[in-house]
Amino acid sequence: MLIKVFGSAVFGVEATTITVEVNIDKGIGYHLVGLPDNAIKESSFRIAAALQNNQYKLPGKKITINMAPADLRKEGSAYDLTLAIGILAASSQIKGINISEYLIMGELSLDGSLQPIKGALPIAIKAREEGFKGFILPKQNAKEAAIVDNLNVYGVDNIKEVINFFDGQGTLEQTIVDTRTEFYKELDNPEFDFADVKGQESIKRCMEIAAAGGHNIILVGPPGSGKTMLSKRLPSILPPMSLQEALETTKIHSVVGRIKENIGLMAQRPFRSPHHTISNVALVGGGSYPQPGEISLSHNGVLFLDELPEFKREVLEVMRQPLEDREVTISRAKFTVTYPSSFMLVASMNPSPGGYFNDPDAPVTSSPAEMQRYLSKISGPLLDRIDIHIEVTPVPFDKLSEERKGESSVDIRKRVIKAREIQTRRFKDLKNVHYNAQMSVKQLRKYCQLDSSSLQLLKTAMERLNLSARAYDRILKVSRTIADLEGSELIDGIHISEAIQYRSLDRDGWLG
Repeated sequence: MLIKVFGSAVFGVEATTITVEVNIDKGIGYHLVGLPDNAIKESSFRIAAALQNNQYKLPGKKITINMAPADLRKEGSAYDLTLAIGILAASSQIKGINISEYLIMGELSLDGSLQPIKGALPIAIKAREEGFKGFILPKQNAKEAAIVDNLNVYGVDNIKEVINFFDGQGTLEQTIVDTRTEFYKELDNPEFDFADVKGQESIKRCMEIAAAGGHNIILVGPPGSGKTMLSKRLPSILPPMSLQEALETTKIHSVVGRIKENIGLMAQRPFRSPHHTISNVALVGGGSYPQPGEISLSHNGVLFLDELPEFKREVLEVMRQPLEDREVTISRAKFTVTYPSSFMLVASMNPSPGGYFNDPDAPVTSSPAEMQRYLSKISGPLLDRIDIHIEVTPVPFDKLSEERKGESSVDIRKRVIKAREIQTRRFKDLKNVHYNAQMSVKQLRKYCQLDSSSLQLLKTAMERLNLSARAYDRILKVSRTIADLEGSELIDGIHISEAIQYRSLDRDGWLG
């Protein structure tokens, strides 16, 4: 008897429906075709044990299973439940009522209980697109899949529940999530607050500008000056994610199985902080079977690279293209996958191997030549792509001992949101531009026009600091954001002057 059941495979951040054809005939043997990987080939042992422990059996006949389309590679153990239900229906051990109306996925334990799967959200989106009545999956993933409306999502703990459902002996409980309520409930819960930071007002100002315009930023300073502390608090002043951004972010984290159990939609912006020993594949994504890397997991959030010069140079260089294009394309012989990677880069570094500026009173001193050699580990083209460079100096004792708290993240965020609203109105007719850091050269010429005195000021700075054309664009973008924070329609000399100050690493003799 031939039965068709349906599963799904995830490629990139999109799902493809897989038709599992199970045919049982006279003879003996178990034949699984359609480019399954080893995890799927091993499923026969898990399925046999799970069925036996639930008073069913793997039929002693010739079982042929085809996973179509047969030329598409299938990976992972999430097809266990699909195959098991197909075998039971094809061998007439269950009735298989309306089995073709449901998409079924789940990894089986030997006792028949279900383990969570990866990519539940993109699979649910595809199931709705293709008109499936429902999606049956492990209960741990149910809330994640239930974000998708107009699709019945059933979370189950054991294969027995699914068997009874398709045998007409029981019902499954539908998981219902109010997506908007779930989303707004999680919005205002920042783990870190700028109110905890003593002093460092100028750095907070830089962080505010970076958050308002989505600018990349690098902090340069000695150990203990607060670089990491400040960076961790940046997400708390970023505008809340829109529902569309939250869905995009959840989708990427779903693909790699990073969604916490019983959490539906990710409402907080991601903050990723990989160790400096990370490989280039782990950072940008890839592998023989491409997976999203750290820069895609940072989509709509912050990627924090602590101790930037300690990262391998080739690892940092592969970031150059994603920083410009805001997406990563990974090509293989048979297919190409594109992952979104619109993130804010926040980097921190010491100014020298010893960690201190050229200061004779410092615990460990380094010569200007040593400092320059250390800084040269980071290429000019990468630094050009970072809009704001700022020096961080240690906080003096009188500031550290102050009882008064600093300005809270909630207050700073209000100004950031106001500036972002100005940018939203400005770019409302542009598809892929939402804030100032995303402006192209054409948009720069339109929205960053300067008067003659501001133009002369910028020209002088360009000549004295020997800045590149890309640095010129960065200064214009940052000055546009500073003007937005002040509610100014025009960019004037004050805004340009402040933006020029934030190109520390371009200045000759900045080491002192």
